[in-house]
Amino acid sequence: MKDLCGFQKKKKPKYKYSFGYQNWYNSSKKECFNTRENVSFFDLSPFVKFDISGLHSHNQLQRLCANNIKNTEGKTTYTQMLNPSGGIEADVTVSCLKENYFRVICPALARSHNKSHILKNINREIKFKDVTDDFNCIGIFGPNSREFLNKLFGNFFSKENFPFASGKFIPVLNQKIWFQRLSFVGELGWEIYIPKKISTKIFEKIYKLGKKFNLGYSGMHTLDILRLEKKFLHWGHDITSENNPIEAGLSFAINLKKKENFIGRKIIEQSINKPTLKSLQLFSLKNSFEPGKPLLLHDEPIFYKNKIIGNTTSSNYSFYYKKNLSLGYVLSGLEVEDLSVEVEGKKYPIKLESKPIHDPSSKLMRN
Repeated sequence: MKDLCGFQKKKKPKYKYSFGYQNWYNSSKKECFNTRENVSFFDLSPFVKFDISGLHSHNQLQRLCANNIKNTEGKTTYTQMLNPSGGIEADVTVSCLKENYFRVICPALARSHNKSHILKNINREIKFKDVTDDFNCIGIFGPNSREFLNKLFGNFFSKENFPFASGKFIPVLNQKIWFQRLSFVGELGWEIYIPKKISTKIFEKIYKLGKKFNLGYSGMHTLDILRLEKKFLHWGHDITSENNPIEAGLSFAINLKKKENFIGRKIIEQSINKPTLKSLQLFSLKNSFEPGKPLLLHDEPIFYKNKIIGNTTSSNYSFYYKKNLSLGYVLSGLEVEDLSVEVEGKKYPIKLESKPIHDPSSKLMRN
């Protein structure tokens, strides 16, 4: 089994499935703490990468995306692509590598879906290339990530020279490598897009210096836990083509000041200032602070007293904050008391978390 940018793993872990405590919890606990307090390596190579370029590329992305895409080298934009009903067809980051040349980053599971959505809605000539398999992507995240990367690649990573939500090419091994300062785990950190032919050499450098930093190597379970603590959403669970960005709490990623008539704009304009029928909220169990007790997954019914008012969309256990967490859609304007979630026929009281439980102001991530 190959992982970590092509390195051979010595031992393949095996799942022992359970309706309670999971056998991967102990590993994820260590990974979560090392990421929150030190620095960790995440293999993000499955992230989908589409390169879109050409004279009309910016115009077409403005038509596809609800947010305002910047046609300026080094600018990144978090955005959704909507359908005519305002539903979220794609949840992506668009990076401008140079004028009229963009890279669209998508979740791994959405590769075919997003490719189809983009190509069927293009109405002017562009160059489209799926470069997912051409690049490895790694994430270096944690409060010590800046110090680690400065020692590894040079003094390129200061707050002033490399602000949050920006990207740049940095020379590494006689090649220009694209770095972008974004983080799905809610910590200071960078994503690095490495041509596969040199990924092993770069990983060797990371591995060597990593010993001095006690660099952690974290997996997808840990990524999921950390993004839940930050209330970051997962397309396919928390948001789908049946959800609009307003009810999902993503109005900040809509730009109605841009002149382009993006797909779904009419519906969004009609509804953005109106109360929503339901909204996506973060919840934690009130009286259960142990992992797997109960095991929360998704699609568990949420109750106000004895009435179902919604359902969970994704869940996990926060080892750092010792909380069982769930995201879920519930009827808007609900009372915050007498809420519960039902698991295996038993109701558990839940608390509405009005803000992300980790760094709600995003000060750490933007530092």
